[in-house]
Amino acid sequence: MLMNKSTSSKLSPITLALIISVLITLTTYILRGLGILGFIPGSVILLLMTISIFLGIFYGISVTRRF
Repeated sequence: MLMNKSTSSKLSPITLALIISVLITLTTYILRGLGILGFIPGSVILLLMTISIFLGIFYGISVTRRF
């Protein structure tokens, strides 16, 4: 099954924001766990996780729209 190039490679802004948010959150969490970013407080990690969760919920709502 062939897909058009414009259909397969185009990401919506909310999808791109979700991907970037999750990548930043995971990278920060892993580097803090390794001690490289140990100076970052836990509240920053919680804020990043909260942003990722809200973007995920918003993405789920926007994908399931019927119009």
